[in-house]
Amino acid sequence: MAILHDIDPIAIAVGPLKIHWYGLMYLAALGSAWWLGQKRVATGRYGINGDQLSDLLFYGMIGVVLGGRLGYMLVYGWSELVANPANLLRVWEGGMSFHGGLVGVMIACWFWSRRLKRSTFDTLDMVAPLIPIGLGFGRLGNFVGGELWGRHTDASVGMIFPNALPGNLSMDDIRVQAAQGLLDHEARHPSQLYQAGLEGILLFAVVWWFSSRPKPRYAVSGMFALVYGVQRFAVEFFREPDSHMGYIAFNWMTTGQLLSLPLIALGLYWLWLSRRQTHLN
Repeated sequence: MAILHDIDPIAIAVGPLKIHWYGLMYLAALGSAWWLGQKRVATGRYGINGDQLSDLLFYGMIGVVLGGRLGYMLVYGWSELVANPANLLRVWEGGMSFHGGLVGVMIACWFWSRRLKRSTFDTLDMVAPLIPIGLGFGRLGNFVGGELWGRHTDASVGMIFPNALPGNLSMDDIRVQAAQGLLDHEARHPSQLYQAGLEGILLFAVVWWFSSRPKPRYAVSGMFALVYGVQRFAVEFFREPDSHMGYIAFNWMTTGQLLSLPLIALGLYWLWLSRRQTHLN
């Protein structure tokens, strides 16, 4: 019998004030990046202090939110943005693009590096291992919110996501029908958890290990881009394409896969470029 996803997306509610789990996951992501960043700064390899790291993370968080939201609305929610530009600001409802957030972080790193007269890629190589844990928290936020679910499956891992069900069933009706096994045909892959494991745990393990010893400039950023791009391309086969976009190429390729191809190519290029560098980070 498939498991019913029955999780309240609101973590704390006090009167009209509602704090969503999605927002708390962003705080957890920032906290993990700060903690891991302190460990990297303490090695003395990067020539910055704790205050400078805090400034960098502040700029990076702004880049994630602005870039992620703008990227999502431009690629996935263009019609909503045109209908009501204020939708761009409704970050608490979810709807963030990793690829847009990545561009935002890169711009933030460029801005911060320019102020300190550092190489932008020295900064990106330092920051790359701090990102995966935050990505994992973000995917857990997607799971708790019952969004970005996977494709239909008969496997034992299948879950019933109320937001993915057709019709206007109440939550009470859904619970009853799920308990009777009447909704098992609507079971889907919990692809958010797959992504949390790949983006949050596997990617972190690979990039953190890879950067544990000094590497040439571009190498760590290249490894991050390559591994993320490959695993994102793969996990998209289990994730339901956005209903308003569907498959966009060859009747099987999703938007996420298409956007990951340049990232894979960029990762390979940066790794190749790193072989010509003598500067180590």
